[in-house]
Amino acid sequence: MYAIVEIAGQQFKIEKDQKIFVHRLKAEEGSQIKFDRVMLIDNDGSVKVGVPTVSGAEVTATVLNHLKGDKVLVFKKKRRKNYQKMNGHRQYLTSIKIDSITV
Repeated sequence: MYAIVEIAGQQFKIEKDQKIFVHRLKAEEGSQIKFDRVMLIDNDGSVKVGVPTVSGAEVTATVLNHLKGDKVLVFKKKRRKNYQKMNGHRQYLTSIKIDSITV
């Protein structure tokens, strides 16, 4: 059984007991959170597609921890113009574990 759910503006394909990284959520570590924007549910071949969401469907997850992602370096250079620019970025992430998918 899997579902496609919208979490923090992004869509994820999730299954039970899966751990995923999402954009930072406003929730305490160890707390339970629920997502009701479920776009699709596949239960062993029977597919329910929402218009735009599946009514009554819900995904429950546990917040494991808050962390920062890997550093991404952005380097710009124009040859022969003596121009170089270097920027870095680290995304704030939340690690969650999917507890259940209910229809």
